Amino acid sequence: MKLKLDIAPDIVAMMAAEIRAGERAVTAATREAAGSLKTAWRGQITGAGLGQRLANIIRAEQFPKGKASLNAAALVWSKAPVIVGAHDTGPLIRSRNGFWLAIPTEAAGRGVRGGKITPGQWERRSGLRLRFVYRRTGPSLLVAEARLNTKGRAVASRSKTGRCVATVPIFLLVPQVRLPKRLDLARDADRALDRLPGLIVANWVEDRL
Repeated sequence: MKLKLDIAPDIVAMMAAEIRAGERAVTAATREAAGSLKTAWRGQITGAGLGQRLANIIRAEQFPKGKASLNAAALVWSKAPVIVGAHDTGPLIRSRNGFWLAIPTEAAGRGVRGGKITPGQWERRSGLRLRFVYRRTGPSLLVAEARLNTKGRAVASRSKTGRCVATVPIFLLVPQVRLPKRLDLARDADRALDRLPGLIVANWVEDRL
């Protein structure tokens, strides 16, 4: 008895095609997972009221670039890791010199490019001097003799009689402050990892159809 086995098409070609399909599937799934994670992190940042500008610095990049691979990987990161990380962990912040942290009130206004203003910057901008007021209960204050404009900002009075001038709290002074935790980046990263195997299978099946 003679047995003859014919394999058609060539098994080597079939395996090579399957490997290529796997490379494309893993690469596509990795790209999709990274994109969804980037979108989720940006959504968290804007949802926490931290602004679109900070959200836009979340970036994603895939490796190897321009090539499908079974070992495809992706990196999702922030171009401002200190700022984003602080809102993710909620750290305790203390003054560097061991004295006070100056927290601006609404009357202080904003600093350069909309950032937080410092006492020195405020004095230079307003032309007014700040005065320290110690309080036994509650935060101590830096105050100025000023008037409030229509936007609620403390400015120098133009009146020679001192009309509308009041003692306005410009900064609250505290020894330390805990930044509230506004983000949970690990939660979305875990979700992206959990979805990855299913994405690989879905892209592999689609590639073979």
